Amino acid sequence: MTKWLLVSVLSVVMMVAGCADDTSEEGKTDPEEASSKETEVSEKEDPDLSQAKDRNVSEDGSMIEVEDPERTDVIVNKQRKLPDGYEPPDLTVPEVPFYFDEFHPKKQMRKEAAKALETLFEAAEEEGLRPVAASGYRSYDRQKTIYENSVAENGEEYANRYSAKPGTSEHQTGLAMDITSAEMSFRLKQSFIETEEGKWLEENAHRFGFVIRYPEGKTDITGYAYEPWHLRYIGKELAEEVYEQEETLEAFFGLYPTNQE
Repeated sequence: MTKWLLVSVLSVVMMVAGCADDTSEEGKTDPEEASSKETEVSEKEDPDLSQAKDRNVSEDGSMIEVEDPERTDVIVNKQRKLPDGYEPPDLTVPEVPFYFDEFHPKKQMRKEAAKALETLFEAAEEEGLRPVAASGYRSYDRQKTIYENSVAENGEEYANRYSAKPGTSEHQTGLAMDITSAEMSFRLKQSFIETEEGKWLEENAHRFGFVIRYPEGKTDITGYAYEPWHLRYIGKELAEEVYEQEETLEAFFGLYPTNQE
């Protein structure tokens, strides 16, 4: 653990200085201008997402509840929610550095994703980089608190661009992890892409089964502003396809956006 001494020391300093983890989780501070480019999307065949063009919302226009939330390629977004009370199986804490030492549920990921994250971190370390994990699993209730706090502090329009409503967060699947670095003072900001860790993740995350879930210039499809820190595990084969095609998961599966807030 000695190689993470610097990170641990900086972590203590940040906590003493008042760096609350709620800020890091719902963070998404200092949003920069997001591109509103029109993006062409194409349908892809998938056993669970047949007729995907019509699967973002139900026939009456209401939100869809995903049928198999344990799939590693499950799509959860503003139109597709997790079943009520859903908790992912096999949650575990990946052996990677976090910006805090004590146990917290947000350290957890599903086992397969956690192992992949460990491999990703090992590869980054071999390149002399020092990524730091910030926030993984969040329960429905935790996400509800984060979203409501964001609405209270910033207004609903802002909250809807930077924070998911409870039941629609990828973090609840146990397949997502937010990544930061000491250079970022462990915050989650778009300027993370300007760091060596941010650049490396953008270029290499797919090799380990992860994608940058909310890419730059895709807000009109994902419904969320650019988040270079948000990694989503979907498996190596699929991640490589999505990366090569420079697509969002919605576009890759033909889940056309409807009534984005």
